[in-house]
Amino acid sequence: MTSLLPPLKFTPIIKPLPWGGRKLDALFCKALPDGLPCGESWEVADLPGDQSVVAEGPLAVTSLSSLVKTRPDELLGEAALLMGRFPVLFKLIDAAQTLSVQVHPDEKAAGRIGGGARPKTEAWYVLQADPGAVLYLGLLAGVGRDDLRAALRAGTVGDLLMPIEVSAGDFIYLPAGLLHAIGSGIVLAEIQQASDTTYRVFDWNRMGLDGKPRQLHVGAALDSIDFDLRGKLPHAGPFSGRPGIRCKPFSFERVGLGAGSETPLEAGRPRIVCCLEGDGFIDGTGTDPLSIRVGETCLVPACRATAIRSVNGGVFLLIRV
Repeated sequence: MTSLLPPLKFTPIIKPLPWGGRKLDALFCKALPDGLPCGESWEVADLPGDQSVVAEGPLAVTSLSSLVKTRPDELLGEAALLMGRFPVLFKLIDAAQTLSVQVHPDEKAAGRIGGGARPKTEAWYVLQADPGAVLYLGLLAGVGRDDLRAALRAGTVGDLLMPIEVSAGDFIYLPAGLLHAIGSGIVLAEIQQASDTTYRVFDWNRMGLDGKPRQLHVGAALDSIDFDLRGKLPHAGPFSGRPGIRCKPFSFERVGLGAGSETPLEAGRPRIVCCLEGDGFIDGTGTDPLSIRVGETCLVPACRATAIRSVNGGVFLLIRV
């Protein structure tokens, strides 16, 4: 008889990107390729070209997509797939330079655009920010479609963006339709709907790692932008009362544990746990405790009632799908 799915660690998918740096190694012990700026570490992903695979144990090298297909009830419980895929993607981001100005479609825009476009709402937790570092969240009040078109022709889009200064510990809600960019000197964690649909409208006249201009998607972006969205947007808080964000696709919260303390993880839906400080265990009945250290991420399947337990104290991000 096959035992229930245990908590799972996956091998990180490292993304060399022209705006990235090397902090994913310094802060989270990620194995980065030599000599390349690395912008992202995808911790839990189920996209056609990017598949998380189990890093250890009897299910080692099994893809997340395979688990979705072969053990959906254990893995997902009450959670629904997003267009046939595990519903969220979790990543760590090191923005040594400012990212491109981009937008993601909501369900209606994705339907209009077609071509496999997928909706994407996301949220950020700022892990580190240089003094004065900003996120660009929407366009300045009064800026409309024609203004943006003119700025695109003139190469002055940056003058129309709303900069918001941030610091470590900030949560940011980014509903689909919000034009945005991460400024330089920021490291953050991102949870998003499982989608690789990103429409880039401006990239600060920067070349890609291949020495060529990066592709822009102006038409689809203009069809996706909600010109009324700007700044730090209001959102519901997690039911736990901890700092964080709750929206339809996920909840996202910060869990601080003292030495010898724990917080329960109820069964019923998948949960993602990332260790930011200290260390701990994913501990529960019917499975051996799974250690989790700084920079490591664990996916707890819906079938498991477990807990995050810390021996010496720790800080964790908890996502409920």
